Amino acid sequence: MASSLLKLATILSLVVSILLALHTQITLSVDVEDEDEEYVLDTPPVNFRSRSRFLATVIKKGTRCNAERNSKCNGVSANKGTSLLYCCKKHCRNVLGDENNCGQCGNKCKFGESCCNGKCTNVIYNASNCGKCNNKCSPGVKCQYGTCGYA
Repeated sequence: MASSLLKLATILSLVVSILLALHTQITLSVDVEDEDEEYVLDTPPVNFRSRSRFLATVIKKGTRCNAERNSKCNGVSANKGTSLLYCCKKHCRNVLGDENNCGQCGNKCKFGESCCNGKCTNVIYNASNCGKCNNKCSPGVKCQYGTCGYA
């Protein structure tokens, strides 16, 4: 009887720990999008008619587009060269920083990676990109769990 209860408790604890691990991974991998983010184009588009010149040079993140027709965001440089916009599926995406379209449309970064300048980069143990892109740890300090000098 006691051994049956012990086996049942062990199995139950394993199931609970697996469910917690899966829930944590799903929660952390959900793409939180900041739809208010705007991209200021480095050069205004040619033959784009707008009542306001400023409106012609700003594209909001997630703006609808059509990759097959003349798209407003195919290969467009923005934010002083820090963003490169492409029409991925039907929305404008920054392939230099979008974890679901890193470097090119449809290229998803793995768990624990961020899209840094168009390359999926491990930000958990990388001293040059610790916790986020371009966050460098001091010389001799290791990056562990996305924190410089984790004790």
